[in-house]
Amino acid sequence: MHAMPPMPLLKRVQPSVWVALAWVAGMVFTFLVRLRLPGEEEPAVLAGVLFFRWDGLIMLALATALVAAGGRRLSGRPLGAMALLLAGSVLATTPLSVGEIPLAQFLAIDVALYFVASAQPRRTGVVAVAMALGTLAGFLGFRLLRGWNVGTSAEMAVAMTVVIAWLIGNSTHQAREYAEKSRVQAAARAVTAERLRVAREMHDTVAHSIGIIALQAGAAARVIETQPVAAREALGSIETAGRETLAGLRRMLGALRQAESEAPEHPAGAAYVAPLDQALDPAPVPGLVDVDRLAATTTAAGVRVDVRWHGEPRPLPPEIDISAYRIIQEAVTNVVRHAGIPSCRVTVDRRTEELSIEITDDGRGGRPDGKSPGWGLVGMRERATLLHGDFSAGPRPEGGFRVAARLPVPVGVR
Repeated sequence: MHAMPPMPLLKRVQPSVWVALAWVAGMVFTFLVRLRLPGEEEPAVLAGVLFFRWDGLIMLALATALVAAGGRRLSGRPLGAMALLLAGSVLATTPLSVGEIPLAQFLAIDVALYFVASAQPRRTGVVAVAMALGTLAGFLGFRLLRGWNVGTSAEMAVAMTVVIAWLIGNSTHQAREYAEKSRVQAAARAVTAERLRVAREMHDTVAHSIGIIALQAGAAARVIETQPVAAREALGSIETAGRETLAGLRRMLGALRQAESEAPEHPAGAAYVAPLDQALDPAPVPGLVDVDRLAATTTAAGVRVDVRWHGEPRPLPPEIDISAYRIIQEAVTNVVRHAGIPSCRVTVDRRTEELSIEITDDGRGGRPDGKSPGWGLVGMRERATLLHGDFSAGPRPEGGFRVAARLPVPVGVR
């Protein structure tokens, strides 16, 4: 039971903000290199005729407005946003009286291109980098056709930064895709392992029921002539056990088949094989009657478990009884390992239509080492899903963590 770690501060900043910051940094640099700074006899770059005039400042203001509009559209319409950003870059270059688009005016384009390549489909990233390189080539070509001077070498350096920004963004996109595929495959393997464990416990339950049926049938056969009343009672027990076992098998197999048809394809060799010592574990199958013993054992280990029972005790289908115990066991174990508190609360509400379980604590709500959640929650959710129930887990508003499950009780067992 773990809370998701907070997102790093830098990742909370929207792409549009990064683009705006890059544009502002480029404009500040453009102004500074055209001023005589302390220690300099003259500015590093001579200002163009229009640069400090009202018409030149208007062009820079319009270019800034285009860049701001493009940044706001970067996530929803990336190619349209790139067109606005490129237009703003070209317009901002006009009052500089230079033969190329300077790197300072293309810095925001590089930042935007990184976000497009990292977050959008690969085809969109390729089109975006082609638009940027085409703008650079078009700017030089226009000046050549007009017979004006061009800065080809400086423009090649700007083009190199464009390609580098796209490569970095594309690498980030590939790493994100690989991480997502790995997460899906790992979750699928964890779900498969949990299904095998549920099937193993179901096998134990069925074997126990069949054994009871065999004993009752043998007893009925021995006394059917001499004690017909006892024989009828034994036959009634056989019928009840058979119906409950058959109903449980149908529900479990139906849920497993449905989940199997909706499960993603597994990579070759990803099948989970249960350890042999677990498969041959002869321990009796636990249930809700063992919750108090679990609480006593955990309390003796140092974490007090307060169990609260609501509703009248009534027989439950074996698969529901087992899953309810396993969910409580896993949640309490997570409290011991990660919550860092001396107590937790377990509430079991036994209603006619459903069985409700809730485990709460006042701890940290996550792993102290900040690592990503493990597969305990996945297993608990899978158990509830296989029984057509509901499951939720997460931090509480007042602090701590809460695990809750609702397992419906079949109509024939109520």
